[in-house]
Amino acid sequence: MGSYSYTNTSPYQPQDIEDASEFYDVIERSSLTHQLSESRPYVYWTMEIYDKANGIKGGGGLGVLAADTRRVAEKLEVPFVVVTPFYRSESHQKITDLAQTEYVEKVSPQEYGFHYIDEVSVSSAGFPDASLSVFRKTLGSTQFVTISEPNFGQLYEGEGSGDHRLYQEVALGFGGYKALKLLGIKPAVIQLNETATIFAALARLDELCANGMNLYEAIVYVRKHTLYTNHTLLQAAEPEFHRSQFEKLVLPNLKSNAVRCWLMEQFRNDRLRPNLLAIELTEAKNGVSKLHAHVANFRDRNNDKVKFHAITNGIDLETWVLPEILQAYREHAIIDKFGLPTEQCQEAISGLSAATIRSLKRTGRLELNRVLARRKDQYNNPVHLPEDALVFDFKRRFANYKRPHLPFERPEVLKQILLDSNAHYILAGKVHQGDHDMYQQLLTILKLVDSDPVLRERVHYIQDYDETLGRALAIGSDVAINVPIIGLEACGTSWEKDIANLKLLISTSDGGVADIKPIACLEVSGVSLEDETTSLYANMRRAAQIIANDELLTQHIHRQLTAYLPIISGARMLKDYLKFLFPARHTTK
Repeated sequence: MGSYSYTNTSPYQPQDIEDASEFYDVIERSSLTHQLSESRPYVYWTMEIYDKANGIKGGGGLGVLAADTRRVAEKLEVPFVVVTPFYRSESHQKITDLAQTEYVEKVSPQEYGFHYIDEVSVSSAGFPDASLSVFRKTLGSTQFVTISEPNFGQLYEGEGSGDHRLYQEVALGFGGYKALKLLGIKPAVIQLNETATIFAALARLDELCANGMNLYEAIVYVRKHTLYTNHTLLQAAEPEFHRSQFEKLVLPNLKSNAVRCWLMEQFRNDRLRPNLLAIELTEAKNGVSKLHAHVANFRDRNNDKVKFHAITNGIDLETWVLPEILQAYREHAIIDKFGLPTEQCQEAISGLSAATIRSLKRTGRLELNRVLARRKDQYNNPVHLPEDALVFDFKRRFANYKRPHLPFERPEVLKQILLDSNAHYILAGKVHQGDHDMYQQLLTILKLVDSDPVLRERVHYIQDYDETLGRALAIGSDVAINVPIIGLEACGTSWEKDIANLKLLISTSDGGVADIKPIACLEVSGVSLEDETTSLYANMRRAAQIIANDELLTQHIHRQLTAYLPIISGARMLKDYLKFLFPARHTTK
């Protein structure tokens, strides 16, 4: 993402951290100074990372989270390595006659400062070995280690249970592990960001056994040093592969007969979901919000329910928060130099006045309009929002469970809200390739908007949703709408960016929002779709009233920040992971 340009010099200046030991002392893990190093770092495996500034454009929230985790580690000087594919083609969205189409742009690692290291290979039965190019880029205490080859394909290309998807996962796991060995990097701990990365743990298990370690001792070792971070609520929703696919694509990469036999024993009726391997090969497991950890329904091979520890996703504040707002947080002692909430955070938040909040939001609107001037709406025109207009937004992946259709259930009511409040509604988010039902839903919404002159003037669908647009909307609009079906959102982080940027949030009690009970925002509730729609419209009207009144505005912004800023902090998230993975050492006298 490019730097802000609405002001010559940002008032926010990050405070220097001498080295990671400062942070380790604050989180009561001073021993990490000896446990983590450049050659023995924290290693984070992920199929996607959304970090366009470094040339890698992921598909959604999973990739955004991965990028934020690395950024936070860099700022805190924590030795941290991301192992991920470098996708040489990335998909973009275009709206033609109100329907979504896609086009592809080619990218290369060298264009973004990655350095070529060497080749590693992965094997498959009946085919020549696939040669993977290893590229590395160092950013402070952190590194990208990427694998790539011309036929690797786009992110999540092909069917979820198809051969090509399995090849991508095998290449990342086994190829990525070989890349680390090539670079002399031995992980102190491995975090698997979702099931698709499990072959990294299998590669480590195979190496240990091939070097002479007993299978069960090796399993214990791998389990002790591997964390499985799950973002999926239902085990059955994850891909399943046939034994023949593993025989073709996985077994040729295993050197140990013991590991081969153990792996084949995991199949049931010749089928295997890789999440069962993730459960077997990791001791530490976490969900990404309190609700997710509680409701995630996963079973091990004995059909016992798997227990997930809750570590709620956070964001990198410096990436997503308006610099002037971040400076205000520093000046009011709301957050410290590490990005952690201070002990006096709650009292300090009360010092943010309505005048300060409104001034900061005006600055944010300038940035939003700067970005919108370079983007296109559903009619391929730029958008300019009046300074005095109220702006609602819905910005997230266009998925059915996120319910982008909900505000359009009663068009006449929505139209009246927009007119009465002098409001505009911005809709942003792509349909995943191949999701034909959501292609149709997007087309239906845009045709509905097109059919009414008021909606056509005040509802703007912004094409090709990405980090830059997401940040601009978080900074510059007034009210965020987050209405997933309860029980289906693992966490979400868009709402966190909204609250951190002093926006009002309208939300169902789901994902990370539900870490606080009752939720500390305008809640959409009801026992039916009709009830929830009524509740949403009532909250949109209520939000307009709150923003028009200084006292109500400060009351609600203070309430949201007090409840959620300790959750939103990316430094808090990394602290929680480090404390979970490296328990305090107790000494006896």
